[in-house]
This record gives sequence, structure tokens and C-alpha cells, in this order.
Amino acid sequence: MSKQLPVLATCCTPISEAALEPAQAAEGAAVFKALADPIRLRLMSIIASAGDEICVCDITPHFDVSGPTISHHLKVLREAGLVDCERRGTWVYYWPIPERLTWLSALLATPATATATA
Repeated sequence: MSKQLPVLATCCTPISEAALEPAQAAEGAAVFKALADPIRLRLMSIIASAGDEICVCDITPHFDVSGPTISHHLKVLREAGLVDCERRGTWVYYWPIPERLTWLSALLATPATATATA
């Protein structure tokens, strides 16, 4: 539906193990920038926790901002490759992109020894 960052099939080495390559850092920064806004982070959590998909009609009541503002934030999440959507009649349904969430999780993974001693 819109331009979207490509989702890499495999992630980079976690940042706790090696420095990122410039392209990986740029891609990661775009994802973090998309999630850095409180409304977008909340939108992402609502979409990701909804199960398979969620209608925009079920998302907007959670916010005290206008529909166009929600649409703008959803567009930013789509362009970052975090969610995708499909129009069905008058409604648009959103779902998270699991590969992007896995990529993000792998990027931030910490060594097992660090988590075991914490």
C-alpha cells in the first residue's frame, strides 16, 4: 500500500556482540525513530497484541487524537516495516510484521551469560 523499508530475512549480529554496519545502523535507526513517538509505540503494542489483525475502527477509540493523526502514525509504522495493512470496504485492517519484530529483538539481544547473572 505504501513505500516500506525492506525487511531483512536475517538479522545482523546483536549490538552486544559486534558493531553495526552503516546500512544496518540506518535501518535500525528508522525503526527506532518510528517507535520513538508515544502514540506510535502504543499503536504498535495494540496491533501486535491483537492477534492476527485489528481493524482501524478498533484502534482509534484508544486515543484522544483525530483520525487523520492516527492515520499519519500508522503510515509511519508501515513505512518502517513494522506493520502492514489491507483495505476491506471502508475499513483498513492492520497486522504486525513478525519478521521485523524478530529482527528488532535479535538486534537488541544480549548474551545469555549477561542475562543469567542479572
